[in-house]
Amino acid sequence: MAGKNQTLGEFIIENQDSFKYTSGELSRLINSIRLAAKVVNHEVNKAGLVDITGAAGDINIQGEDQQKLDVYANDKFIQTLTKRNIVCGIASEEEDDFVAINSQDENNQNKYVVLIDPLDGSSNIDVNVSVGTIFSIFRRVTPAGTPVKLEDFLQKGSKQVAAGYVVYGTSTMLVYTTGDGVNGFTLNPAIGTFYLSHPNMTFPEDGNIYSVNEGNYLDFPLGIKKYIKYCQEEEGDRPYTSRYIGSLVSDFHRNMIKGGIYMYPKGSRNPNGKLRLLYECNPMAFLAEQANGKASDGYVRTMDVEPTELHQRVPFICGSRNMVDKAEEFMREFGE
Repeated sequence: MAGKNQTLGEFIIENQDSFKYTSGELSRLINSIRLAAKVVNHEVNKAGLVDITGAAGDINIQGEDQQKLDVYANDKFIQTLTKRNIVCGIASEEEDDFVAINSQDENNQNKYVVLIDPLDGSSNIDVNVSVGTIFSIFRRVTPAGTPVKLEDFLQKGSKQVAAGYVVYGTSTMLVYTTGDGVNGFTLNPAIGTFYLSHPNMTFPEDGNIYSVNEGNYLDFPLGIKKYIKYCQEEEGDRPYTSRYIGSLVSDFHRNMIKGGIYMYPKGSRNPNGKLRLLYECNPMAFLAEQANGKASDGYVRTMDVEPTELHQRVPFICGSRNMVDKAEEFMREFGE
């Protein structure tokens, strides 16, 4: 039985047999993400002391201003995963296209691709609010030893073999799943080691927190507007509490621990939704389902959505199962 004094490395080794594929590569891959997260954490914690905050002066593929820490985190994760020769390809929210690794080397038998949001919520860095990293791992579908292709990345979320996030907050935590539950590890900064602190994390079936940017209320579909009004009514255990940080990792993490729902619906300004399917929604949906929660676009299970492009956006609702069910009920009744 896992104990709270168990390190992440020990946990990975002990639980290798629960992974349905050969476990050595995946274990090394999780370890590489752990290493990169520690490097990024060190830099995040220096924000304000060194010239690492603010805009980098570039626009990413999403049409968003890149922050200096976006660029730094992106570089560190790509460097760490590339140098360790573990994956055959990486796709990042900050890159226009995927990165092929040793794609011409016939001896490269690496089976995994990683999709990553290197620094989610980076606009919060300048005001010292929690940010995070989100990652998603798939087995490639093209033959090992051949150049990685777009189809290796455009897989349904249900095909994920692992997913997780790192939250850089009052403490730094790495939370991940390989399809056998969700476990959280907290970094001890004194010795640089992650320890199991939150075993078998689960969403409460019900919650009393709703997380949505109500500044966009007029732009929301009618079903979401009706659900928000439902959350605000004085009846039974309502009104619910409104909590919105503006960092998906932080909002998701809080709601998983306390019980709640996160919503980023589509609207006239974001007709397809705002969040990225491959870098944000799929990994969070995998975590949610493994933690007894639920995730959808209001109608369809998130992990059943067929990706058509690397930077595809979708509406996203996730959290405590009964709360997501109720939001979907409002969407079906009132629609757009």
